[in-house]
Amino acid sequence: MSKLQQRLMRELQQNRNIKIVKTAEWCIPIRTVDVTYKPVRRSTMDVLMTMLLLSIQEADFGNTQELSELLLVDPLFIEDLISLMIRVNLVRNEDDFYRLTEKGQQQLERGIFEEELEEETSTLYFSPCHQSFLTVDTNNDEYDELPELYRYIDKEAEQQEQFEESMVIAALQEVDEEEEGNSQKVIANIVQTEAQQINDSPCLEFVLYDKEQDIVFVRVWNTLLNQWDHHLEQQLTDKEQLSWREQYLS
Repeated sequence: MSKLQQRLMRELQQNRNIKIVKTAEWCIPIRTVDVTYKPVRRSTMDVLMTMLLLSIQEADFGNTQELSELLLVDPLFIEDLISLMIRVNLVRNEDDFYRLTEKGQQQLERGIFEEELEEETSTLYFSPCHQSFLTVDTNNDEYDELPELYRYIDKEAEQQEQFEESMVIAALQEVDEEEEGNSQKVIANIVQTEAQQINDSPCLEFVLYDKEQDIVFVRVWNTLLNQWDHHLEQQLTDKEQLSWREQYLS
C-alpha cells in the first residue's frame, strides 16, 4: 500500500504547481453477489434459414427432401438446419407437416436468430458507495492490513441484498461482453441472485492544491478498479470542498 501511495504521489506532483495537502487511506465495503443466468446467442439470420422459414410459412412441406429440391440445397444441410430449428423451437412438426412456431414467426419477422445457451454463473461486486456494480480489475493486489472505513458509507445501502434485474443484466453484459462476427452473446434472463459476504476494499485519498489556478481538489485511487475513482472524488467534493481551503491553506 505504501509503495502504491508513493507512486501515485510522484505522479500527482509531476506538475510543479501541484502540492499535496492531505493524504488518507480508507476502505469501501464491497458486496459479493453470485448470479445464475440464461444467455442466448443472437445473430443475423442467414439466407438459408430465412428461405427455409419463409418456405414453411407459405406452403406445406412434410420432409426435408421436398425442401431440398425446392431450394436446390444438399438434403444434409436442410436436415441439419431443420433439426436445429426444431430444437430451438422455431419449427414444429404438426399433422405430418413443418409449421412455424410463434417464436419462429417472431424471429423471421425480425431477421434475428436467437439460440438459447446453457445456464452460467458469474460473480459480481456491488458497491453501496457507488450504488452500482463495479467492473473489478482482476489483477488488483490483496492487502493484509486494511485501513478504517470510508466516512460517508450509507448504512442502509450497505445492507442491500436485493437488486433490480435490469441492473444485474447490465453488469453481467459488461463483464461477459462477447461478440463473434455478426453474432453476440446476450443475457436473456436472471435465474437466481445470491448476495454473499461483504469485503472491504482500500482507497487512497489525496487532497491537492493547484497554486497556479488557486484551487483545492481531491483525487481518489480505487484499488479494486485499479484506477482513479471519479464517483468518490465527486462525492468528497460535494461534501467537503467548502472546508478544504480553510482547513489546509489557512
